[in-house]
Amino acid sequence: MINRYRWWELVLIYAGMALFLTFMLAPFVEAFMVSLRPLAEVFRIPYRFFAEGMSFANYRQIWISQPMLGRWIINSFGIAVAVTILSMCCSIPAAYAFARFKFKLRDGLLSLFLAVSMVGAAVLIIPLYKLMLALGLLNTYAAMIIPGAAFTVPTGIFLMRSYFMRIPAELEEAAYVDGASRLYTMRRVILPIAAPGMVVVAITTFITAYAQQFLFALTFNSKNHLNPLPVGLYQFFGHQEVRWNELMAASIVGVLPVLVLYVFLQRYIVAGLTAGAVKE
Repeated sequence: MINRYRWWELVLIYAGMALFLTFMLAPFVEAFMVSLRPLAEVFRIPYRFFAEGMSFANYRQIWISQPMLGRWIINSFGIAVAVTILSMCCSIPAAYAFARFKFKLRDGLLSLFLAVSMVGAAVLIIPLYKLMLALGLLNTYAAMIIPGAAFTVPTGIFLMRSYFMRIPAELEEAAYVDGASRLYTMRRVILPIAAPGMVVVAITTFITAYAQQFLFALTFNSKNHLNPLPVGLYQFFGHQEVRWNELMAASIVGVLPVLVLYVFLQRYIVAGLTAGAVKE
């Protein structure tokens, strides 16, 4: 095998990768180090990476100072799962229709979905609040699930449409010749082939839904036991001081479910991202 890179090119590539990873991982490393420090050492001058009295005591204290922390994590996980299921149920049929059917205004509708995905949730928060109020959904999980799914559906449609378009139409035609219906063909032929893409879209939707719950929960919910983790973390901001060490510890604990899920499913993510990359 001939190496097509010269030694100095490899040095530049690895140096660039190291610099990129440093900027990406440095905030997480510092957050972990802050979570181990006593509060008095957080803003100590001069700054020391390894401060005195570092321990995992903050990880025990957060469950005492905020007894609802476990409930907030469960709420975040449950809301993210519900958003993912609802978004996938809407994205898959729509993406299949855009990939296989030819109808008027198809390109216009795709552009409209793209435009919707570019609009931030903050722009529509007042109309959404009035809608949730009219439907009687305020202070319910549905008030956080439905808008979350609505903002993830456009991205799911675009991603799933690309996977469906990679699948040869001859497979469906063969199923039609055998007497299969459109719905049966989609369920038994197309979806199993597109499974890697569905896994990638589902995981992407889940991570997005898990991370972007603050605005909807803060606006549409006022009950503490229904709060997801991002709103719950806001309670670490006290009237006199901010317990940054406990806040960082709670944030890391909250990220762990997503991190563990990603580690266990990373092989499926890689398989989904590379599906169709090689043409046989």
